[in-house]
Amino acid sequence: MKANIATRFSEFFVNYFSLSGQLVSQEEAERSIRDGVSFRGTNILILILAIFIASLGLNTNSTAVIIGAMLISPLMGPIIGMGLGVGIHDFELIKRCVRNLVMAAGFSVIASTVYFLISPVNEQHSELLARTSPTIYDVLIGFVGGGAGIIALGSTNKGNVIPGVAIATALMPPLCTAGYGLATWQLNYFFGAFYLFIINSIYIAFATFIGVKLMKYKGVESADEQRAKRMRRVVYTLAILTMLPSIYLTYNMLKDNKFVMSADSFIHNECQFADTQVLNRKAYYDHGQKYLTITLIGRTIPADSLLLTLEPKLKFYGLAGTHLSFIQGGMVERGPENNTQAVSDIYTLAQGTISRQQVSIDSLSRLLAEERASINDAPQIAPEVKVLFPKLTKIGISTSVFSELHEDGCDTLTVALIESSGKFTIAERERLAKYLEARLDAKKVKIVEL
Repeated sequence: MKANIATRFSEFFVNYFSLSGQLVSQEEAERSIRDGVSFRGTNILILILAIFIASLGLNTNSTAVIIGAMLISPLMGPIIGMGLGVGIHDFELIKRCVRNLVMAAGFSVIASTVYFLISPVNEQHSELLARTSPTIYDVLIGFVGGGAGIIALGSTNKGNVIPGVAIATALMPPLCTAGYGLATWQLNYFFGAFYLFIINSIYIAFATFIGVKLMKYKGVESADEQRAKRMRRVVYTLAILTMLPSIYLTYNMLKDNKFVMSADSFIHNECQFADTQVLNRKAYYDHGQKYLTITLIGRTIPADSLLLTLEPKLKFYGLAGTHLSFIQGGMVERGPENNTQAVSDIYTLAQGTISRQQVSIDSLSRLLAEERASINDAPQIAPEVKVLFPKLTKIGISTSVFSELHEDGCDTLTVALIESSGKFTIAERERLAKYLEARLDAKKVKIVEL
């Protein structure tokens, strides 16, 4: 019973995925691929025009124009031809495809460089920047797209697969971005975009090679088996080496995305204030250090209080070690004619703040000096007091500020705390008070007997 069910399932899937009766002959498929390999005459002119169209699309950030350029471009031909050549061991076809692809890529980069040199607009749009940081996903897109392409070329029902592959794998925009990098002398753009083009080319060809093997195309009769093995090893090595940098770039991209998502979660949950709102946030890495800058608008909150409250909570969002900072203040639009007044207002405000702070500093310095002096008073006068007032056994002196409870104002008073071995008379206390007033240069001294 179990064997019958398994057989039925296998037959069901085989019937759905079987290619029998839907493939064209090897000769017909080869002819279709070989016809698209050549880059002469109309093909090279169409390629250059497609490059200009794609460059215009990148320059104006128009996705529709870029898609149109990818549909026009004949770049897929030599790439699929390379995969076919490796699969059937046709080394002459491989050489021809490599030569034509190098020429096509060279003409494309030159054409896009010329365009961006003469273009009055060199702003970096999202469509252009998207081609400068390839990841492992671009590897997968190239491989899957190449697989769809070879299946379509080998089948009777091609449909819109080839145009779709041309759009999905996006061979044209990276070459245009590489030209932009050369024209503006931003070599990181050039290398990033050209690496993306190499990824797409190699993995489309690699998928074509695997498709040719799966469809069991026969190799050319004159093929050297040893040479064919070496070529296959080269193909596998290139595929692996091309993938490695993209894995590293993907890791960095995922790390950045995780950091940004954690920062957003932290802000959403923790940065909720009554009269203040989060206007913007910037989460980024700089030399391995994580930074999170939050812009607030509304009532100003002391930065020290914000940091004291929020920094300990960073670790709960995976943000431990992140440098947290805040930008606050009202946002007032000013025209150029008000800039001088704005600077003057800021200067006046700063001067007033500095003056108030200096007054506070002077006052605190005076109080600190008086406090330090009062601490040293008792030890300094103790020998004199011992001679003049033999009954005293202990003396302590401090300066205190007394506030009036029923009237506005306050008064500074020097207090002398004493202990005596016998009865200390009122006359003796008055004499001690006058002595201390003269000795300490104090306006009034209060004697308190413990």
